[in-house]
Amino acid sequence: MLKAFTDQNFPDIRVPPGTLRYDRPATRWFEALPIGNGRLGGMVYGGTDRERVQLSESTAWSGGPSATDLNPTARQQIPRIRELLFAGKHAEAQRLATEHLPGRASSFGTNLPLPEVQLAFPGGAPAQDYRRTLDLDTGLVTVTYVQNEVRFTREVFATNPHGLIAIRLTADRPGSLTFTLSIGDGVLPGTTTAADSSVIFAGHAYESLHSSGQQGVALEIRAHLEAEGGTVHHAGDTLRLEGANNALVHIVVGTDWAGADPRARAESLLSAGLEAGYESVRAAHIADHRALMRRVSLELGSAPPELTALPTDARRERLASGKADAELIALYFQFGRYLTMAGSRADSPLPLALQGLWNDGLASSAPWTNDFHLDINTQQNYWAAESTNLAECHEPLFGLLERLADQGRATAEELYGAPGWVAHTVTNAWGYTAPGSGIGWGMNVTGGAWLALQLWEHFEYGRDETFLRERAYPILRGAAEFLLGYAVEEPEHGLLVTGPSESPENWYLAPDGSRCSVSMGATADRVFMEAVLRICAESAELLGVDAGLRNRIAAARRRLPPLRIGRHGQVQEWLHDHEEAEPSHRHTSHLSALFPERQITPRTTPDLARGAEVTIERRQQAPGWEQTEWVEANFTVYYARLLNGDAALRHLTSLIADASEANLMTYSAGGVAGAAQDIYSFDGNSGGAAGIAEMLLQSDGRDVELLPALPADWPDGSVRGLRARGGLTVDIRWGDGQLTAASIRAARAADVRVRYGAELLEVRLAEGETLALGVG
Repeated sequence: MLKAFTDQNFPDIRVPPGTLRYDRPATRWFEALPIGNGRLGGMVYGGTDRERVQLSESTAWSGGPSATDLNPTARQQIPRIRELLFAGKHAEAQRLATEHLPGRASSFGTNLPLPEVQLAFPGGAPAQDYRRTLDLDTGLVTVTYVQNEVRFTREVFATNPHGLIAIRLTADRPGSLTFTLSIGDGVLPGTTTAADSSVIFAGHAYESLHSSGQQGVALEIRAHLEAEGGTVHHAGDTLRLEGANNALVHIVVGTDWAGADPRARAESLLSAGLEAGYESVRAAHIADHRALMRRVSLELGSAPPELTALPTDARRERLASGKADAELIALYFQFGRYLTMAGSRADSPLPLALQGLWNDGLASSAPWTNDFHLDINTQQNYWAAESTNLAECHEPLFGLLERLADQGRATAEELYGAPGWVAHTVTNAWGYTAPGSGIGWGMNVTGGAWLALQLWEHFEYGRDETFLRERAYPILRGAAEFLLGYAVEEPEHGLLVTGPSESPENWYLAPDGSRCSVSMGATADRVFMEAVLRICAESAELLGVDAGLRNRIAAARRRLPPLRIGRHGQVQEWLHDHEEAEPSHRHTSHLSALFPERQITPRTTPDLARGAEVTIERRQQAPGWEQTEWVEANFTVYYARLLNGDAALRHLTSLIADASEANLMTYSAGGVAGAAQDIYSFDGNSGGAAGIAEMLLQSDGRDVELLPALPADWPDGSVRGLRARGGLTVDIRWGDGQLTAASIRAARAADVRVRYGAELLEVRLAEGETLALGVG
């Protein structure tokens, strides 16, 4: 029986987050190790003949703002398209939609990779005793090896407090450090010079694809060299260091994003870092990093010494061969948290893009770019932020939402004649809100509404009414106003539906056999309309405002279509029970009713929960199932919400084994993405971490459920520091597959129902109080 105890009896023993370890240098991007400070990122290769730090920066965008992205004939054709869809003339509606609805992006652009900073070392004997690590506890990449009887050590990190990347090189024999410092060319247009103690690249984020032309931010990269002993020579656009005892390289990047001066920005960052000194910069970095990283500890069982002795890539390959490794899964969880905080901090100018902060440069070869996709990917990028105790990392997303709400008002009025604001499938650094440029994916009318739910999630976890009043509610109200103005009555039953829109990014077969994407009343639209209206009304009531709007919302919610079970036992993806044109399609947007929403749950809607399982099963069983990284993460959280821990673990394991690389970074397979090579995608790492948290703890603002989807393969373990809605922090310990102890700390007074299996315990917590729980 679940009981509350007066003494906590939960020792504060935290498991270190772990280390990624390798026994050879990286030879390709997916072997390099990521560092980041929320704005500037690097991939560290750790070579012995040449060190490469491939750079990315969140504001290094081509393109620019544009106010002419709407198709001028769209608004007048929308009533006719609706009429045709209601009349069952799907093929004709599809033809008109294809001709008139797609946006016409003139300067959309994309985030672009930056040149590499390179350190070329003289040749010598083969390196021995090589070791390359990423310590998740400190955020330090360390490379060490012996060459010509000298032990060389290299330490690399990206610091948020000082906004730079630092490299320290040492040798255990004085005068042994010799290398050439340079900045690689050919990636972006610009010039490289060597002046004083720096190599400087000045250029622009231009590229010829993705409707940007000769537009994009101006930028400057500075790699500054300091050395103890030895001599420094200029050699064209490089610096040559010879015979030093040790050396420091500081890398800074400035852009003219938001009107800044790139040179002044780079000089300011460099000057502040040099003035502070390396040891102070390093200490500040570690303290700042640990303040976030150490909030959560996870143990899923210890591994034997012969397993822990293996490098990380070998352990991942072993997992892929079918052998269990719960300790590697715990490392993967912490790595997802590491990437979230390295790629998105409270002061980041932009949120995590499709490739997070780390741009491998391959998105330009795919039919999509390294932008912000609003039909799951950007949302999934932040799934780990709240539950894994990184709430501050959510902040850059809210800045983007504010830009979208501002830009999207004109789009809502000009395209739909509706109040409020709208954003569709994709957006960019400039707040693009028009439909995407292609039919079949570009008409996701509730993309902005879906993203706005992240505001409510942040509020639910923290219950900060100032945030709700000043930042979240105005955006949520605008999204609700748009949906109320955009929705129309379906003539057959008088239901309130949206459209023409698409269920991302899927197609259906109309009764006449035609292949169509646009429809009225797609289930995903219904899910997000219900969510936004409910949340807006709840927020308004809590804040004591907009009584008239609350009444309109209540009336509209009563007219929304119900979620339905289709002919195969599946949750219907469309208002009508159409057959899918691609039964194996990767998107299951209608199951957003299961996650992130709770419109479907096993306890309250068991028939729909079974329908969700059927939907997932049918996707996997269909020939050509598109097994991408974000889908595996998606299915992990789906099964966690369905309280099926073993199924959740199967998909989590597949995510690590089949959709993650040697450096544990997730990828979209080239065949699925439409590109020749695998492309890094951030969403699998964040979604995987969120899935693990969801298996161990779930909350809905009323109930806190302990170990809701614990798989049989994790019989013993503990987790500390997970967050639950309502301002709660939760620690859990279990053994032999059963809960043994837990504690819940309340940041503010709260009424809590704690659930464990069929047991419920209702308690009242005061602000700052800790509830100790056990079974007995």
